[in-house]
Amino acid sequence: MAELDERSWADAIGMYARYSVAKVTSREHDDWALDVNTLMHGDTPDNRGWRTKDSLVGEFVRLDDPYYPFVLRPDDPSTTDSWKSQLSEIPRSSAKRFLVALSTQWLNIEKTPGFEESRAGLEEKADVILSRFPEGSHFYANTGPDSENLDYYRHISGCNTISVHDWDLGLFLVSETEVGMVWSFHAW
Repeated sequence: MAELDERSWADAIGMYARYSVAKVTSREHDDWALDVNTLMHGDTPDNRGWRTKDSLVGEFVRLDDPYYPFVLRPDDPSTTDSWKSQLSEIPRSSAKRFLVALSTQWLNIEKTPGFEESRAGLEEKADVILSRFPEGSHFYANTGPDSENLDYYRHISGCNTISVHDWDLGLFLVSETEVGMVWSFHAW
């Protein structure tokens, strides 16, 4: 695995070429969901000054709503528990596979031509992303109540969408010092 630095990070999040958001911010609140709200804002920079991925930067839709496409946001401390109920914690091993799945066309590894040939490289990039979140970090997916048991290299059949789209899949990565998100949208 590549050592975590600005270059390896940029390369790793570069695997999200589709309609995606991948970024990290500092943990400023006891309730990490309030930091996610910060991440959902379109112009949120990386707290280390590293590359972010946000396919809507500079788009007109953000002029009226800087949080677009997110509509379900944890922006009120009194409602974060309700918002978090849309998510399920998954183990680190599942988070790795989910990060890979989020980079694929149609958000579906089974429909991705040549996946086996690119698998090792994608998994290495996922490892770089995870290395920013040390052991003891938590990972939350919006893939339903059985998320911790899903094989993310198989078709993902459900999600609790948090955007204007009918289908979005994503992962929140939470350590004691940082909160990250990798979110991909299927805007059909």
